[in-house]
Amino acid sequence: MNSRAFLYISLVVDLLIACSKFIAAAFTHSSSMVSEGVHSVIDAISQVLLIWGVKTSRRAPDASRPFGYGKDLYFWSFIVSLMIFSFGGCISFYQGIIRFEHPVITGNPSWNYAILGVAFLFNLVSMNSALKAFNKQRGNVGFWTAVVRTKDPSTIIVLLGDFGDLLGLFVAFLGIYLGRLLHNPYYDGMASIVIAIILITISGLLIRESKSLLLGETTSRKNLKKIIALTESDSAVIKVKKHFSTYMSPDEVLLQLNTVFKDDLTTHQITDAIVRITEAIQKQFPHMKQIFIEPVAK
Repeated sequence: MNSRAFLYISLVVDLLIACSKFIAAAFTHSSSMVSEGVHSVIDAISQVLLIWGVKTSRRAPDASRPFGYGKDLYFWSFIVSLMIFSFGGCISFYQGIIRFEHPVITGNPSWNYAILGVAFLFNLVSMNSALKAFNKQRGNVGFWTAVVRTKDPSTIIVLLGDFGDLLGLFVAFLGIYLGRLLHNPYYDGMASIVIAIILITISGLLIRESKSLLLGETTSRKNLKKIIALTESDSAVIKVKKHFSTYMSPDEVLLQLNTVFKDDLTTHQITDAIVRITEAIQKQFPHMKQIFIEPVAK
């Protein structure tokens, strides 16, 4: 399966679920089902924007963007994270307030239960595809550590979005069930507000991660130590004085090494050493696409 296939799976799932939720809401007038329908629409729009971000981020460098378009993915991921808060969370909260203002119970709840069950199964399919991609990326790293350290926001947006969907579906079920059982429509409104809190919480986490990637994150200390050791092991190098790195995309890092070379080397020998070191680094770290080794004084 293509590493981005989970985005298309999630898009199809979200569109199907959104349609079914709105149909159920039309028959039952449930505010929590409207909130869940809006949530699924936001998720579907998010997948479209992420797919667009992946596509545009793969454009080749040109005169106006000599370092490439990799950060397009980070930009659209940030927009998606904001959308989950501004649209999903706020609309769900608004639906809950409306239900408190107009506390009525109408319609057959069987529609809601059926749609919630179908949506739960569909979301499990989507979440499973995203989880497989995420597990492949994180390797042996702990789950939450990998979420914080990930350089591919599209994966965690889909994964956490699906996790939020499953929580939201459970909350919506409780709101509808308790409202009918206790003949209290306020439970439905409370469910919408809880769904809003879930969306806003997930959005806050995603905004934090997307902002960090958009501003620029360095490669891991472990990798930097290996790169410095590899550079300083070259016979022409005395030491690496300073180093700078930043992720341009999930699969591309820009690296600069301010390097002190031996005094008795000619310009030609330094140039050969730079080529040699660059090839050695890229052989061990293929994602170091752009490496700048600058000779500096001691």
